[in-house]
Amino acid sequence: MEFVKKLKRREEEGNPITVGIVGCGQMGSGLAHTINNVIGMSVTAIADIATERAIQTFMDMGCSRDDIVVTDKIGTAQDAVRKRKVIVTSDAILLTQLEAIEANVEATGVTDIGAAVAISSIENKKPIIMLNVETDVTVGAYLNHIARKQGSLYTVASGDEPGVCKMLYEQAVLMGFEVVCLGKCKNNPVNVEATPEMCIEEAKSKNMNPKMLASFIDGTKTMVEMTAVSNATGLLPDVPGMRGPKVELDDLTANFIPKKDGGIFTHRGTVEYSTGSFAPGVFAIVYSDDPHIRKDMKFITHADGPYYLHFRPYHLCDIETPQSIAEAVLLNEVTVTAENMNSEVVAVAKRNLKAGEKVAGIGSADMYGKIYTYKQAVLNKAIPLGIAANGIVNSDIPKGSILTRDNFAPDTNTVVYRMREKQDVLINSI
Repeated sequence: MEFVKKLKRREEEGNPITVGIVGCGQMGSGLAHTINNVIGMSVTAIADIATERAIQTFMDMGCSRDDIVVTDKIGTAQDAVRKRKVIVTSDAILLTQLEAIEANVEATGVTDIGAAVAISSIENKKPIIMLNVETDVTVGAYLNHIARKQGSLYTVASGDEPGVCKMLYEQAVLMGFEVVCLGKCKNNPVNVEATPEMCIEEAKSKNMNPKMLASFIDGTKTMVEMTAVSNATGLLPDVPGMRGPKVELDDLTANFIPKKDGGIFTHRGTVEYSTGSFAPGVFAIVYSDDPHIRKDMKFITHADGPYYLHFRPYHLCDIETPQSIAEAVLLNEVTVTAENMNSEVVAVAKRNLKAGEKVAGIGSADMYGKIYTYKQAVLNKAIPLGIAANGIVNSDIPKGSILTRDNFAPDTNTVVYRMREKQDVLINSI
């Protein structure tokens, strides 16, 4: 691929890849610093509702305050870029319209913002790289379809679990293996009762938003990540919510395989997670019954097979995202994207919800996400987690029950809701 060589040439020509970043929290600010250390890339603009965070990020990267222009006006921003200044804005859509930006990265984790930024970037023929997997599992199939139709590009970023799992999947298939399971290690057991209030101190120590941390602890993030993997590969959860046993690395090939061979799965081709001690690793369990391949694998890896472990001991989140930017801009290739809706993250009541209540979204005390196959979700009339925020409870929903079209009314006045309606039509037509 020679990305380094190509990027070095662009740097020498004074033409680095110019990037806009939407969201300047932990992921967005981390990505900005990473790009600042990549030859041949530069951050042109950062959008965040808290503009002071974006200003501070630029200053931490070595920009003087005089070289940072804060504006929500496209003309002012264009003029500032011509004067070699960087832009901070509270208007995320401005980045999709700014001529000087070649690619945008969406890192808010908010589905409605993610949907709006992604479609605007696509319409303006700018590659959109998503560090917002919550949006992808809600409307990613539609965004991918529209991007391809319009000659643009939509992709989830490398570094997050979906991108790294897809890399393992591609490598395994290109080596002639059957992929039996793709998975990740979660660094703590799931606690579906986790709330932002419970996470305040830990979040503060990790410089995280308490709601974001709660979404990790209650399992929502894991469900979202593995749903994105499912929608990109066709692999499915073995049961709703996946199984999530505590299995250590050396025991994966004995457990994360079909029951008929001594494992835990009812079918082949699954997405799964473990709560063993090898986080933040990701893995693929692959299979071959070819005698020659098994002989070679025994010689090379000392494994008997026919099930083998392909393991990557890390995923580096936003630090790896520049690879997806390079793939998109230099090669017009995606890292990972939804080809269809194979799985769904459905909204589940975290507490007893009363009729008439308005519910908060991901990471709140009101709901958490749980992976189902798409067919199961449709059969149950389940509400996708990504469109549940600010909806109204129609009738009492007991704790642990899924939100459905019968007991819950989503907010229909959002970009992501309207986009989801279009996606449902698209999926039904395939």
